[in-house]
Amino acid sequence: MAPVGILRAVTRTNHDTLRLDFPVHLGAPITEAVASPTAFCVLASSSSGNCSALIHGEGLLRRVTLIDCGLSPRRTRLLLARMGLDFSAIDDILVTHLDGDHFYSGWIKALPRHTWLHIHARHLRRAAHAGVDMSRVTAFEDPFTLRCGVHVRPTVLSHDEWGVVAFRLDVRGVSLGYATDLGRASASLIKAMQGVDVLAIESNYCRRMQVESDRPEQLKERIMGGFGHLSNEECAAAVRKIQPRDHVVLLHLSRQCNSPETAAAHHAGAGYRLTVADAEWPMAPIVLG
Repeated sequence: MAPVGILRAVTRTNHDTLRLDFPVHLGAPITEAVASPTAFCVLASSSSGNCSALIHGEGLLRRVTLIDCGLSPRRTRLLLARMGLDFSAIDDILVTHLDGDHFYSGWIKALPRHTWLHIHARHLRRAAHAGVDMSRVTAFEDPFTLRCGVHVRPTVLSHDEWGVVAFRLDVRGVSLGYATDLGRASASLIKAMQGVDVLAIESNYCRRMQVESDRPEQLKERIMGGFGHLSNEECAAAVRKIQPRDHVVLLHLSRQCNSPETAAAHHAGAGYRLTVADAEWPMAPIVLG
C-alpha cells in the first residue's frame, strides 16, 4: 500500500505548500514502483505538454510504453533518467491525438529506431501531413495488443475537428483508463472505462475561473462548448459514474484557469486514492497489480 499524505504544490515556480482538509494519495515511492513488474507514471501534464509512461519489467529488462509524447524528446529523456530509465527503453507510443501538446514535432526525427507510433486510422492523414514517417506507424481502430503484452481498447471521443482517443489498458489482470482532451464525458467513455482499477482523466478548468478570465470569448466557447475540455465538475461527475476501484489521477490542469487544490476539492471524501499530475515533474508512479 502506497503512502497517503498531503498534496504538495505542483507549480515549481514557487515553494508554497498546498494543504487540503482531506488526504491525497501520493503514489508509491519511485524506487519501489520502477522495480515492480508494471507501473504507471505521468511525466508531466498541462496545456504545455502531456506525456505518461507505462513501465514494464524489472531491473535491466525494464521497458517503456509512452501515452502521448507532448514533451520534447530531450525533456522526456531527462525525466525518464530521473527514474533510472533509458530513452532507448521506449518500445511503443500510444497517441491520443496530434495536437502539439500531445505530439511534439521533434519526435518525428528523434524517434528511437525500434519504437512504434500507434495512431488511430482517422488521424493518419494529419500525421502524414505533419511529416511523420508512416513506416514507423501502426494504425488502429479496433482493440490490439502491444509487444509487451498490454491489451489496448481504444474509444474515439469528440475533441475539436479531429477527435481524440481514450485508452483502456489491461495488464496482468489490472486495468488502467486514460482519457484527456474530452469534449464531454459521453456514454461511450463511461462504458469503456467502467470499473477500471486506475483512472487517469482530465480535469482541465474551473468554470468560474474560466468565465472570469481575460481569455477571448471564442476560446472560452471552444473549451466549454462540448468539444474542448472537461471542467472540474464534469470530471468529478464522470469519475462517479465510472467508479474506479482504486486510484484517480487528474490530468491536464489549466495553468490559468485551474489549480491543484481547486480540482482536488471536487473529490473530497471519495473512496478512491487521488493524485494530481504536475505540469513540470513526474508524479510518484502507481504500481499496477
